[in-house]
Amino acid sequence: MTSAAPPPPAPPAPDDRSPGGPGPGGSGDQWAAGGLALGGTLMVVYGLFAVLQGITAIADDEVYTSFGEYVFEFDLTAWGWIHLVVGVLVVAAGLGLFTGAAWARLVGAVVVGLALIANFMWLPYQPFWSIIMIVTGLFVLWSVFNYRSSRAA
Repeated sequence: MTSAAPPPPAPPAPDDRSPGGPGPGGSGDQWAAGGLALGGTLMVVYGLFAVLQGITAIADDEVYTSFGEYVFEFDLTAWGWIHLVVGVLVVAAGLGLFTGAAWARLVGAVVVGLALIANFMWLPYQPFWSIIMIVTGLFVLWSVFNYRSSRAA
C-alpha cells in the first residue's frame, strides 16, 4: 500500500496583510515592528524632554526668547503647562506601546498628533529642536499606523 502525502500549503500572496503574513504592514514587516519599539522609546524620551521643557518654561519665563513676531504667540507659562501635560500623556502612551495594547497605539497617535501641533507652534522659541521633534513625531506616527499585531483579535 502506498500513501499519498498531502500537498504542501500554498505560500501566502505577496500582498497578504493577515497577521503573520509577509505583506506590507503584516507582522512579517520587520521595519514596522522595529519602528513600533523605536517609536515607543522615542515617545518616552520625547515625553520626558517635553516635561523638562514645560517645567523650565513654567519656572522661568526668561529662559526662552522669541525669534521674531508670530501670529500664534502665547505666554511662555501657558506653553510650559501645555508641554508638561502633553509630555506626561506621551510618556504614558509610549510605555503602553511596550505592552502591545491596542489602546496605546490609538492614544499614542492622538497625543503624538497633539505634540506635532505643539511643536509647530513652538517654532518661534526653539526652531531647531521643534523641527527635530516634528520629524521624530512623523516617524512615530508611521510606525504606529503600519504595525499589525501577530496576536489573534
